[in-house]
Amino acid sequence: MQDHAPVDKTAIRNAATVIALRDRHTTPRVLMGQRGAKAVFMPNKFVFPGGAVDIGDHDIPLATPLSDPDADRLADDSSPGMGTALAAAAIRELFEETGQVLGHPGHWSNPPTDWHDFAATGHRPHAAPLQFVFRALTPPGRPRRFDARFFLFDADVLASDPDDFSAASDELSHLQWVALDDVRAFDMPFITEVVLSEIAARVTDPHPPKSVPFFKNNEEESLFLRLRGRLPED
Repeated sequence: MQDHAPVDKTAIRNAATVIALRDRHTTPRVLMGQRGAKAVFMPNKFVFPGGAVDIGDHDIPLATPLSDPDADRLADDSSPGMGTALAAAAIRELFEETGQVLGHPGHWSNPPTDWHDFAATGHRPHAAPLQFVFRALTPPGRPRRFDARFFLFDADVLASDPDDFSAASDELSHLQWVALDDVRAFDMPFITEVVLSEIAARVTDPHPPKSVPFFKNNEEESLFLRLRGRLPED
């Protein structure tokens, strides 16, 4: 969740968070790391990789597009084209914070600055495995506010070694695969705990959920909505 540009502290920034799931059918584990003690947002907390959408994320040549109904649900109550930018941001943040590559082999020219290192791996971002499973708007009064979309994917589609974090930035420390049975022993933000409950319910069913929870916290009220989109035909 690097700050690549000056931040308007009053603005709500679009953001993407990535939940990599490993060993779904045996001992399910998720990839998490710990934010630094001096971080403005959620210091010391164990979180999933993720961060704000950058300007360059809007024009990234995805190797594969988002699947339905995810693209449709992401478009709900969002700016046009935000789904593609969110998917790109999710893949970029995963790579920056963990060194993991969710991509297909491919060459691209003149990538944005924030994408140079990813492009150098010889891959283009692979968005099709990303499953949109949760959305949450940070409540008012926090030092940073994000409209965060959470994406789940199975780690066996990674183009990198899931145990190799040597290319990771220092944004997150103690990167590790945490068993879902053990995860509540970690110090996590409340919203991460809520999302983990949703993930636990999804482990036995790889299909898109019937609807996506949306915690919409604005200045007037807190709403719990469901984003349904159009489910694919059987």
